[in-house]
Amino acid sequence: MRVQGIAAALDELRPGQRVFVGAASVEPLAFCEALAVDPGRARGVEFAGSFIPGVNSFDYAGLDPEARLTTILLPASARESFSKGRVRLMPLSYSAFADHLTRFPPDVAVVQVTPPDADGRCSLGLGADFAPVVWKSARRRVAFVNSALPRPAGAWTLDAATIDVAVECAHPPISAASAPEGSETARLVANAAALIEDGATIQYGIGGAPTAIVAGLADRRGLRLHTGMVSDEVMALAAAGALADADGITGVAMGSPALYDWLRSQPRLKFGPTPMTHGAAALLATERLTAINSALEVDLFGQANLEWRGTGLMSGVGGAPDFIRGARLSPGGLSIIALPATAKGRPRIVTRLQAPSASVPRSEIDVVVTEYGAAKIRDLSLDERAEAILAIAAPEHQAALEAEWRAIRSSF
Repeated sequence: MRVQGIAAALDELRPGQRVFVGAASVEPLAFCEALAVDPGRARGVEFAGSFIPGVNSFDYAGLDPEARLTTILLPASARESFSKGRVRLMPLSYSAFADHLTRFPPDVAVVQVTPPDADGRCSLGLGADFAPVVWKSARRRVAFVNSALPRPAGAWTLDAATIDVAVECAHPPISAASAPEGSETARLVANAAALIEDGATIQYGIGGAPTAIVAGLADRRGLRLHTGMVSDEVMALAAAGALADADGITGVAMGSPALYDWLRSQPRLKFGPTPMTHGAAALLATERLTAINSALEVDLFGQANLEWRGTGLMSGVGGAPDFIRGARLSPGGLSIIALPATAKGRPRIVTRLQAPSASVPRSEIDVVVTEYGAAKIRDLSLDERAEAILAIAAPEHQAALEAEWRAIRSSF
């Protein structure tokens, strides 16, 4: 591995190239800073990656009128570029995006790694979701060797000899705080936690409801982890003795510096690429997979909207469809969609989705949970599931929802 200056990394960018960039907590911020100083380097370049709303804030497509971004989520920072037609927002889940990157490999892969160890292995640090997928197939490989990047004991590593351009830097990784818990969330947590038994294998998504539910499992025992991300809540579960003494797997870690330090001493929590965390074969082989995810709204048919606020596109589906389907097919598995019944006074349980598309079809969800209860809809008919979901809507909205449902039902 020959260390070079930042100019060598920027020299890899040429018009017409596709450049993968690591995201989530391992986005190479030194690369972003260099591009911000010299944005003309992005002219004609298509950047690709899974950039997380609320976590990643750099707009690659905004660097130059001819720069483009391909992604599966839509951070607020990229919204203006999206409105200008510079963002290719792919309607793909995590596993499908990994497949896309395999079939259409980038010209250049830009990742962040730790300095090599005595065996010449660099760690990918806090994230191993898509980087291993593209590292083998990319024509050129650029690594920002970050001396401030934590090296979890179970991190994915790569051979330093495979790096074409190495640039040294010292950037603390991106951290993310958990959302505060309100009284409604506490009731929602209690309703969801009652569904999760000792020995379950836990997956949970981004957002206040899923992370709060995981935090509410401290009195469980023998829990295993098979998830796309871990946060501070997992550290708290370990401290409470809730986790099994067994290997778990995650794609990324997103949390506080305390979490990142804790991961240095956790060899049983492995970091793996998306095919290992989200892939159908891996999920089918996972017993009692309990998928805990959230939604912007759920309708009385049992469909979920994860992407749209009204007709405004807020994000993508992320990994939720992978895990929801995987949990349904897992032996003893369970898929949970948890959400507060209202947001700013507006119902999140609706008669039918008004969004342009359904993020999760009605055939996939097992249970919908709000602070008013849990609707177990897996084995219910059309009318039975509408009744069950209506019962967990906010009481002040139930009469209107029931009247709307009757009008819709009479037209069938």
